[in-house]
Amino acid sequence: MLDETTTAAPAPIAKPTRILRGPDIKGWYWGTGRRKTAVARVRMKGGTGDIEINGKPFAEFFVEERDRQNILAVLDKTGLKGKVDVKVNACGGGTTGQTGATLLGLGRAVLSFDPTLEPILREHDFLTRDARKVERKKYGQSGARRRYQFSKR
Repeated sequence: MLDETTTAAPAPIAKPTRILRGPDIKGWYWGTGRRKTAVARVRMKGGTGDIEINGKPFAEFFVEERDRQNILAVLDKTGLKGKVDVKVNACGGGTTGQTGATLLGLGRAVLSFDPTLEPILREHDFLTRDARKVERKKYGQSGARRRYQFSKR
């Protein structure tokens, strides 16, 4: 029998599987995405659905329909389209790299915003980092893999 002087062993504390940051002081949820040499820092918070990239409207920055559809797919699949404001600072790389970086950064920001959406984000590969980069040129060759023409005589 236990009395007030003796205490039971403390229950073990369950460790979270992932440490997620909450919003910053101004209420923004952050996510960083990278692809090739491009880096996108994405901020997101509840709002009216405005998307701004490098100070420009979404449709003006990404002129390719394919790029716009890829990025909007994150918000469509999670049901957040029209409910959150997104601001992106993208630098480096080209349009494809910046699209991929924005996609990953937005996925990470959505995960920070609502951790219950992780299965949907994982199912559609919005949290997967594409590690492919340009292979470097090697000495004695004309490119990364292309060699100079071999001459027998």
